Amino acid sequence: MPLLDFEFTHHALHFPQLRLWFDAHRKQGPGQLVVVSHAHSDHTARHAEVVLSAPTQKLMAARLGGKRQEHVLAFGERVALTEPRFGVPRDAHLTLWPAGHILGSAMAKLEAEGRSLLYTGDFKLRAGFSSEICQPVRADILVMETTFGRPRYVFPPAAEVIAGLIQFCRDCLARKEVPVLLGYSLGKAQELLVALGGAGLPLMGHDSMARMTEIYVEFGRAIPAVRPWDPTAAAECVVLAPPGAALEALRKHQTIRLAVVTGWALDAGCRYRYRSDAAFPLSDHADYPELLEFVRQVAPERIYTLHGFAGEFATQLRRLGYDARALTEVDQFELALDEPTE
Repeated sequence: MPLLDFEFTHHALHFPQLRLWFDAHRKQGPGQLVVVSHAHSDHTARHAEVVLSAPTQKLMAARLGGKRQEHVLAFGERVALTEPRFGVPRDAHLTLWPAGHILGSAMAKLEAEGRSLLYTGDFKLRAGFSSEICQPVRADILVMETTFGRPRYVFPPAAEVIAGLIQFCRDCLARKEVPVLLGYSLGKAQELLVALGGAGLPLMGHDSMARMTEIYVEFGRAIPAVRPWDPTAAAECVVLAPPGAALEALRKHQTIRLAVVTGWALDAGCRYRYRSDAAFPLSDHADYPELLEFVRQVAPERIYTLHGFAGEFATQLRRLGYDARALTEVDQFELALDEPTE
C-alpha cells in the first residue's frame, strides 16, 4: 500500500501506513500522531500526541485543557516523520503552511515516495483582519474543504461588509439600542474587533472570547480595547457575543438588536434562522471563486472534497477537466451516453 493512501474515518483522514491522522474528531491514543489544522472544536479532541502551529497550541490548550505530547512546527518547516520525536517508522515528510482561516490555522503537506498530498483543513485565500495569509503550495493530491462550494456563494468585499456593520451599530446606538454582533468566540470575534477598531465604537466582549483574544495579542495582533462583559453597563456599547450565548441578563437591562456575522448571510433566510435583526456575510472560509482559484494554484492530479457542498463542487471540477470526487457526500457522476463504449 502506498504511504499516501488514506482512509476517511469519522470525518478525518487516516494514513494507516504512517499511523498519522489529520483533524481526527475522536480522541486518538498513544502511537497515533494527529495533525491539528486549527483550534475550532470540530477539528480537535483530547489526543495523546499532536502536530500543530504555535498559535493553535495555545488556543487548543485554552479551549481543551489537559496535557498531551505536542510537536509545534513553524510554517514552512519541513520535518522528517522518521525523527525519533515522531516515532513514525516509514519515510515521509510533513510541512505546515498558513491556511488563512483563523490565527494559526494550517494546511498540511505530506510527502512520501516521490508524491505529495495537501490537506487544507478550513481555509480562505483573501486576506483577513487577524489571521495569517494563506499560502497555497503545489501538490499531487489535494484534499480540500468546500463549505461554500456552490456558484452563488460569492462574498462581497470585506470593506463593504464592515461599512454596513458599522452603520448598523451607529443606527442602533442613535436609537438608544445596544447592537449585538453574533460571531464565534474564536476567529470571527477577533476579526470583528480588528475591523471595527478604527470606527470609534465602544466595544464589549462576551466572556467566552476573552482568553482567545488575549492569545491573539500574544502573537502580535493589534486588538483594540474591549470592555469586560457586564450586561448592566452595556448601554452605548457594541457587544460581541457567540451565537447561542445566553443574553437574558443583557435583555433585562437593555433594548438590543442582533446581527449575525457569517458567510451564510448570503442565504435569504439566514437572519430568521439565527433569530436576528440583520445578517452580514463576513466569513473565514473560501467562497466559490476562491475554491476554484485555490485548485488552480495547487494544480493537483487528483482532488477530494470535504464538507459543505462537496458533491456539487466535485462535479463542477470534473466538468472543468479535473479528476475530483467527494468524500463527505453522495457524488453524482455523469455518464456521457453519446460516447462509444468498449
